Order: sequence, then structure tokens, then C-alpha cells
Amino acid sequence: MGLTTDEVHQRVAAGLKNEPLPPLTRSVKQIFRDNLLTLFNLINVVLAGLVLLTGSYKNILFLFVVIMNTAIGIFQEIRAKRQVDKLSLLSAAKIHICRDGQVDDYAQDAVVQDDLIMVTRGDQLPVDGVVRTTEGLEVDESQITGEADPVIKGPGDAMISGSVIIGGHGVVQATEVGHGSFIKQMAKAAKQKHRTPSQLLTIINRIIKILTITIIPLGAGLFISTLLRGESQNRAILGTVAAMVGMIPEGLVLLTSVALAAGAFTLGRHQVLVRELPAIEALARVDTLCLDKTGTITSGQLKFDRLEPWGQVPAQVAETRLAELVTAIDDDNETAQAIKEAFGTPTVQAEAVLPFSSARKWSGAQFNGQSYVMGAPEFIYETVPVDLQTHIQTLAKQGYRVLLFAHVKALTTPKPSEPQAVGLILITDELRPRAKETFGFFANQDVALKVISGDNPVTVASIAKRAGIAGADQLIDMSQVGTTPDFDQLVADYNVFGRVTPQQKESLIKAYQAAGHTVAMTGDGVNDLLALKQADCSIAMATGSEATKSLADFVLIDSNFDAMVQVLNEGRRVINNIERVAALYLIKTMYSAALTLIFIFMSHSYPFEPIQLTPISTLMVGIPTFFLALAPDYTRITGRFMKQVMEIAVPSAICVVGYILTIMLLGSKFQLNFATTSTLSVLMTGIISLNALLIAARPLNRFKIGLVVLIASLFLLVFLFGGYVFSLVSLWNWSLAWIYLPLVISAYPVFVLLQNGLGKRVLSKIRWR
Repeated sequence: MGLTTDEVHQRVAAGLKNEPLPPLTRSVKQIFRDNLLTLFNLINVVLAGLVLLTGSYKNILFLFVVIMNTAIGIFQEIRAKRQVDKLSLLSAAKIHICRDGQVDDYAQDAVVQDDLIMVTRGDQLPVDGVVRTTEGLEVDESQITGEADPVIKGPGDAMISGSVIIGGHGVVQATEVGHGSFIKQMAKAAKQKHRTPSQLLTIINRIIKILTITIIPLGAGLFISTLLRGESQNRAILGTVAAMVGMIPEGLVLLTSVALAAGAFTLGRHQVLVRELPAIEALARVDTLCLDKTGTITSGQLKFDRLEPWGQVPAQVAETRLAELVTAIDDDNETAQAIKEAFGTPTVQAEAVLPFSSARKWSGAQFNGQSYVMGAPEFIYETVPVDLQTHIQTLAKQGYRVLLFAHVKALTTPKPSEPQAVGLILITDELRPRAKETFGFFANQDVALKVISGDNPVTVASIAKRAGIAGADQLIDMSQVGTTPDFDQLVADYNVFGRVTPQQKESLIKAYQAAGHTVAMTGDGVNDLLALKQADCSIAMATGSEATKSLADFVLIDSNFDAMVQVLNEGRRVINNIERVAALYLIKTMYSAALTLIFIFMSHSYPFEPIQLTPISTLMVGIPTFFLALAPDYTRITGRFMKQVMEIAVPSAICVVGYILTIMLLGSKFQLNFATTSTLSVLMTGIISLNALLIAARPLNRFKIGLVVLIASLFLLVFLFGGYVFSLVSLWNWSLAWIYLPLVISAYPVFVLLQNGLGKRVLSKIRWR
């Protein structure tokens, strides 16, 4: 019967109501707070305040760039949040609750104390409760206890929130909801695993940490040394602010976060729910993809083909007993549904039931004084008879999924006693329409495909071969490897693994990781939970179990595995583009830090004012990186982030520092004032940055060439028409042209010499993580 509507209202009013799961995304308030309240934003605001003291108001223009970067970051993250939240609603688990005598679907936060919850295989219990009725209820409490062995539950037994139903079905009465439930403390651990943070963000945050330690003392040192040289306070402030602004890579962390958020938004449009942004990066680095057969290679729509009698039982009698067995067990998995569709559901009174379990791999029931089972032959017999095994192998090679239907003396575990074959159940499973194209794409992208399934290895290999998966002939039956197999050797020798238990799936993933591979795992059932948790990246189908969807990194909303092509491409695009543009941010940071250190001990003022860095920050870094970060680039991830960045950044920074020191020497020789030397410094820094942009944009295409030409034209316009705004002197001076033209002409060959020669020799001796 369950609670009445009035009783539900009373419990809601008393606060005895469950709570929703923690959201996958940050709130809008948190997004604003985390983007605005950063250390670098604080430093920029303080620096802007110091510039205001000088009265040179145009020199706070750098703050406008910071504000625009932050605004773009907030906009992109909120846009991605809305997309993820929308998809989260589509994939949210529904709870089956009996109220007023009717069973309906409810959201998790609709559960109240004393509700009667209908649970079945694949469900995850959202509250603490007690079992009221059960049909072979088996529970995985490993997320709470750490033990993966299934626990059989009977009437009156306690159930802990976060438990996963792996066999049978039953009714559980909610006893503790909301704050009182165990899952309140364990929600994140039970519902969502915590992976290693983004490698990109880890490296970038390491750079930020180093800068945080150095930027303030360097700025203080430059300010004091400028005053000690007799320069005015205003000159000391403007020089120090320019140096510190130059050292801050204000858009680098932002661009990485925005790129990942934009990736999540793009994938959302392809019906892919991204549960963790770093997972986009993790999948981009994957080189081994482990596939579960059902729902990934095949459509998951099983069809009963026929029952082949075995032994002395007539075919019609065997079919009747099979129909009665399936009705008595009352499982709701795909195999049971296919048989029910073929034979219907005759009336039968079950005396004992043992529903299907992923670990046991068979199910059974006792009725009319007789016990019958169906499932994997290897898990029913101690040793499958030779003639029966031979026939099963023949059928499996034809692509059938073969299950044994047998009469047994008793429903003992882990194997029934004295099985006698009654017949062989033949199930067909069709390939997904575009399976060959999808797997061919992954193979071309150097992603090794492995098939790990609970089905007969011969059947699995046959289907894998039809799908065009390489190495399908290298198969093994995991039910025959013993209790302590050498998993490292197994993953080295085989590509198709059949009759795999959930624990073996997890061990196979561990073995691939131990061999240095980055592993992704696909799955849709509770038998995949352990492997999905262990994998570097996990993918679940929306049609799979709620427990599986709740911990996967990606949920394919329309259960279309072909969407993984877009996921892999999007991940590679994000990572490759961030690697490409990070160098442009770090060039400014590196030469600013080097110049600050040098000019602490020089008699000259720091060569820039804050306003003069704005064209460089905007035109040479901000605008082009925005476009380059969105460019298509689906090449394999190399794992050379720091080395690739430094191959561009180090030679560029050395060039900038070298040319600025040269300009300082020429300024002393030709008695050039600060306005002139700072203008020449901006010019040469822009020219070097433009060369670095050309390198970072490779391989060039018409769009990228057009972008570089546009940036160069805008930079030229700054000198032609923006001299007053950016404190630049006119370059239309022939006496000055004799100085800067040779410098401009020499910039490209000097840059190339450093980039291809000295830079690579130095970098080859350094090990970058």
C-alpha cells in the first residue's frame, strides 16, 4: 500500500524528506566568486590603485583586459553549467515508490521517511532502510564496506544508502532520510569518484605557485632600486606596475578552464553529459579503450532465437519449463525479457528463487518440487561435458550467445548441485549500425581496443571480428585461468576476454594501467562498476543501470556509442590548443621576470609603462589565443606539454630580453629619451611575439594566416594612430629608422636561430614532466 498522500505531506512538513544529490556543477554564485576572488585579480586591483596615485589614468587600461578575460570566463562557465545541468536532469535516477497503492517514479529528493521503495538489479539505494520483502535480493556494499562480495539480504535486514542492487528485487522501507542517512556523509564517495586532477591545470597551477612566490619580492626590489637611483616616485610606480603586470599570465588558467567548459558545452550538444571537466582531458590521453560487448559493440537489443533440447526431455516440455523458470525468477534483465517475449509468462508458484548475479553468472528457481537454472555453462557445471562443450563452441562461433538450461538437485552456490542439461538457449545480439566505422576511427587514432565481457569468449570474439576489431582471434576464457592468474601476462597476450567476473574486470584494468597505458572503460551494468571505478576514464550508457551512470565520467544520453568519436576529438582539440597557446602567455611572463631582475641592478628605468603592454597583451596573446583555442586539432596527445611550451617560450623570451638590452645600449649611445627607448622596446617585443605566434599557429591554413595578418595590421595601426593613447613616439623619423629598421629585419633570423638551434640543444638536456 505504502504511505498515503496526507502522510507524505506530514513528513515533508516535519522535515523528514530526503535531499537531492550534490550538483555536478558550481552554482552561479560560486562561479562569480571563484573567477573574481583570485590572488592575481587582487594583485591587479592593488596595482591599478597604485597607478591612480600617479595621476596617469590611462595606465590602468590593463585592468580592462583583466575584467574582459574574467567576464568571458564567467560567461563560458555559466553557459557550460546550464548545458550540463540540463543533461543531468535527463540522466537523473528515478526512484520507484509505492504510495496510495500505486507505484510511480519519483526524484531522489522526493523520498520521505517510511516510504516503500521498489528496488531491482542496477538500482542504487538513496536512503537508509530495512528490507520488507525480497526475491533473492543481493547487494554490493563495497562503496561503504570496501568488500566487493555480494551480500544476500532477507526481510528485516538493514540496507545502507549507497548500496547497489546486483541481483534480485525487493521492497525497502526508508528509515533514515536527508541528514540522517549514511549517504549524507558519503554522497560524493558513493556517487562520484575523485580522479587525479587535470594534468594541464596541475602544471599551470605549479607555474602560478612559483610566480606567486617570486612576483611580489621582484616587484618590491625593482621599486626600491628605482627610487635609490633617484627616479621619481611616479616613474618607480609605473615601472614596477608594468613589470608585475607583465609577469602575471592573467589569461592562462582562465583560458584552460574556459576551454574545458566550452568542451563540455559542445559535447552536451551531442547528447554527452560530462560529469567532471578534467575527464575531457583524461579521455584525450587514452590509448587503451576497454569495451563491454552489450550496448557498445552490439545494440543491446537481445532476441531469443530458439531453445535446442538436450537429453531426453521433449522440446515442448523443455520450452514450457524454461518459460516457467523465467516467470518464477522474475528478473528484468535483457535475456529474461527476450525469453518472456518469446514464451509469455505462465502462472507458476515459486518455492525458492535465486535471481541472476553478475558474480555467479546464473539464476535459478524451485517450483513444482523441481529446481532449474539457466546461465553460463562453465559456471553451472564443475566440468562441462565434452560433447556439450563442443556443440556450444560450434554455436558460439556462429555468433550466438549460448546459455545452458538445466535441471539441478538443489540451488546451491556458487554452483548448483548435480546439473543435467535440458537445453541450450540461443540468443542473438545485433551489431550497432555504425560499429565498424566507430572502431575503425579509434584504431586509426592509435587507441587499442580490448573487449572484456561476461559472455562466452568465442561468441564475443566472433562479434568483435564482425565489428572489425583488431586482434579478435586472441581470446581467452577467464573462467579457466584459476584463482591467481598473471593479469600482466594476460593483457600482454590477449585482446578478447570472455566469462569475466566483475573482480577480474577490475584486475584487467589495473594490469593495463601498470603497463603504462591510460585506460577508458565503457559499461552499462552493475557488473562493470568495479572496472569503471578503476579506469582512468569511464563511459556509461543512459540505458544502463543507475549505479553505473552515477559514477561514470561521461553518460551517453541517447546511448549512442558513436558519440565517443566526438568526445575523443573534443578532448584532443582542447588539450592540443591549450598546449599551443600556453607558450604565448608564458613568453610575457618569462621576459618580464627576467627584465625585472636585470633592471633591479641597472641604471636605466624599467623599459615599459603599463599602458604600453596593453597592445602586446591584447593583440599578441589575448585575441589570437581565443581563436586558436577553438581551432580544430584532433592529433594524438604527445604528453610533451612543458617541453612543447618551452621550445617556443624560452627562445622568444631570450630574444625579447636581448633586443631590449640592445635598445638600452643604443639609447645610451645616441642619447635617446625614455619615451623613444620604450617605444622601440614595444616594437621589438611585438615583432618577436608575432614570430612566436606564427610558430604556435602551425600548421598554418588560410584562417590562421589571415589571423596573423590581421594581428600584424592592428599592431601597425597602434603605432600609426595610437601613439598618444599608448605613450608611443612616432616612428616616422628617418634618424630613428636607421636604428629600428635593422633591428626589425634581424628579428626573424635571430628568432629562428634561437628556436631551432640553441633553444633545442638546451631543452634537450632538460627533462620536462
